[in-house]
Amino acid sequence: MGSGMDLRAYTRQYTEKDNRLAALSYFGTFAVYFAALYLAISYSHLWYVMWPAGIVFAFSAVRLYVLQHDTGHHSLFETRRQNEWAGHGLSPFTFAPFEVMKQNHNLHHANVGNLEHRETGEIHTMTVGEWQHANVWQRLQYRLYRNPFVLVPLGAAFTYFIRYRWPKNTLEFGVMQVVLHNLAIIAWLYALYAIAGGEGLLIWLGFSFLGGMIGVFLVYLQHNFEDTYWDRRPDLNPRVAALQGSSCLDFGWFFDFAVANITLHDIHHFNARIPSYRLRQCHYNMPEEIAPRRIKFGEAIRALGLKLWDEDQKRLVPFPS
Repeated sequence: MGSGMDLRAYTRQYTEKDNRLAALSYFGTFAVYFAALYLAISYSHLWYVMWPAGIVFAFSAVRLYVLQHDTGHHSLFETRRQNEWAGHGLSPFTFAPFEVMKQNHNLHHANVGNLEHRETGEIHTMTVGEWQHANVWQRLQYRLYRNPFVLVPLGAAFTYFIRYRWPKNTLEFGVMQVVLHNLAIIAWLYALYAIAGGEGLLIWLGFSFLGGMIGVFLVYLQHNFEDTYWDRRPDLNPRVAALQGSSCLDFGWFFDFAVANITLHDIHHFNARIPSYRLRQCHYNMPEEIAPRRIKFGEAIRALGLKLWDEDQKRLVPFPS
């Protein structure tokens, strides 16, 4: 990667917001979300229609979540007010109360790669030293937590359907907003039940759960890969933490489009003002001398076996044999 100033000047070219592109992304994703849900429910008796439609619905739900994340950075629409209104409008469908999640995510950005503030990250990571000093019960808990067959499905169910009903820091950032958000979810689900009945509600739940698992998988890969970055102050380098401590996933153009380019997470952490609809252009137009390393799907799957941060080797490693 080239110098910070070179990359900063380069990425600044892609920070311009465009309400036309933002509206197309925002309302277009909503259109796909509702159309796919309608097809999955209406043709539930035809598995070859329901399942493709449900998978499209799951990815559109992930995309709505990413767009809400953009509005939290005020990087989707042109004005702050437009982003705030759009973020609140997404809340009942992403299950994430906008104001509290925005503030918590800003804390994550401020402390990415900081071993002394791992509570602001989404996936907890122990160091090798902490593992060596942990008792049997602590090790068992952590092993279960980091098992992908536990972390991904149970993490999705707990995070989106339970934890986000009262996220951390709610008392600090917005009790009434969270209460209103939860009431809006109840209203949305009641409307869905009134229109589509119990079967429709179950189809929505099942494919929303699939979307949650896709989201947890991506959140894991954003900062958990072999040569990621963690350090302690005063040695912590925020620029290195943003670029090296965040991943650049290369799963192909269509996957990037389906998840609103959240796969290009290193560039996003380096400059969160870049709208999601410009991230891919920013990344693939980048001069080779400052381009980040891309992680292919095979390496991403292998990263699920990495569990502990080794402070001596400066890399993520598996559990000791």
